[in-house]
Amino acid sequence: MTERERSTRETTVRVRVARGRGAAAIATGERFLDHMLATLARYAALDLEVEARGDLRHHLIEDSAIVLGEALAAEAGAAIARYGARTVPMDDALVEAALDLGGRPYYRGPLPSRLYDHWMRSFADHARLTLHVRVLRGRDRHHVIEAAFKAVGLALRDALAPADAVFSTKGAARRTDGGGASGAADRGRRPGGA
Repeated sequence: MTERERSTRETTVRVRVARGRGAAAIATGERFLDHMLATLARYAALDLEVEARGDLRHHLIEDSAIVLGEALAAEAGAAIARYGARTVPMDDALVEAALDLGGRPYYRGPLPSRLYDHWMRSFADHARLTLHVRVLRGRDRHHVIEAAFKAVGLALRDALAPADAVFSTKGAARRTDGGGASGAADRGRRPGGA
């Protein structure tokens, strides 16, 4: 289990995460955020505890993404499948998520909510993952956002699965607290392998 904390003048966030069965204990005071984090945990098969409080909704949502991303980066480890992609239908919504846990932070959306689009970007940046989320269709914002969290969760489940093969021409991507490294990075190339 990996634990991370962040305390600022605006928020206090504590996250514990481990690969498991998808059990969640979430308490942020923001009901929809609680629902999305519990959904992500269940679909990603991550045991997740989040305690957070903050002065503004924006700060609470952003900082929860930052701390969860940092914890996931530390928890991911080596010898994982690395890639995952899923498409989730939810009533009128159809959302696709594709990701790479190779250590290169990038996010491409958008979601129909600036707050939750910002959550995805902050999460990708601090988990050091590449994340593409495409809203293929949907009118109801709740359905679209929830389908996105489910798709990201399922893609994470696939990417975190143990693997004995290396899917890179540069060798295994070795993630470190310093932003990721590989043998190629030691020779001056971009960290994280390709």
